[in-house]
Amino acid sequence: MENDASRVAAERVKRYISSKDRLIDLLGAKVLEVSPGYAKVALTVEDKHLNAANVCHGGVLFSLSDLAFALASNSHGSLALALEVSMSFLRAVSMGEQIVAEAKEAHLGKKTATYIMTVTNARGEKIALTKGTVYRFDRPFPPEGE
Repeated sequence: MENDASRVAAERVKRYISSKDRLIDLLGAKVLEVSPGYAKVALTVEDKHLNAANVCHGGVLFSLSDLAFALASNSHGSLALALEVSMSFLRAVSMGEQIVAEAKEAHLGKKTATYIMTVTNARGEKIALTKGTVYRFDRPFPPEGE
């Protein structure tokens, strides 16, 4: 159940990761939304994101999905680190397309949690599906004093 304290924790995680995670700037991604157990990030595919076949590199799709995963899984204010992640690529993405990765909590346990990430294009077509599981540490995130 979402309450004021959980929304505050999610907002702190959003600000902290948005300012500290170097991959966000490297990719040119934008954090759009974070709430308890949920996150949405986006980017517009540029030349730097293309592979040798001239379509968006799978690593970019994975990285965008992973950013949403990190935001959602840490949004409860406890440190969460990935145990496993798997991705299915469904369609190619071309330069100039905007893509959005959404992470939704499927299970929240005391020590582990599982998330489903969906990457879509501006037309709402599914680009990739990802499932990830984290280990939840008994440690605050962001770290105290940050």
